[in-house]
Amino acid sequence: MTGDGATDDRWFDDAAGPVVRPYAMTRGRTRSAAEDKLDLIAVVVADRVGTGGSVADQTLSPEHIDIVELSRDTPQSVAELAAELDLPVGVVRVLIGDLLHAALVRVSRPVPPAELPDERILREVINGLRAL
Repeated sequence: MTGDGATDDRWFDDAAGPVVRPYAMTRGRTRSAAEDKLDLIAVVVADRVGTGGSVADQTLSPEHIDIVELSRDTPQSVAELAAELDLPVGVVRVLIGDLLHAALVRVSRPVPPAELPDERILREVINGLRAL
């Protein structure tokens, strides 16, 4: 309340809500060149050689830096990064695409189930090893 009885409409910290719209973070882009690599379970790892301990690139947004910092010590999936940063997955994909292009992160994808060896073959190998 102010002295004249009117309420104070200023916001502080988290009460302000999202101040920057997602499209502003990605400069209006909705896709990245690396989109085919960036499904929800793709694992992002900060490239220690490229970052050198701290990210000082002035062209990176705070969200880019947060992604590098979060994935520096522990590999994080795209879904985990989106949840941790409280950003839409599409925005995080575009930001990770930027980091890939700058060689600040690497992305690995889990082996799809169709490419895993058949369970029957693995059991035969185990049985063969036991027979030795």
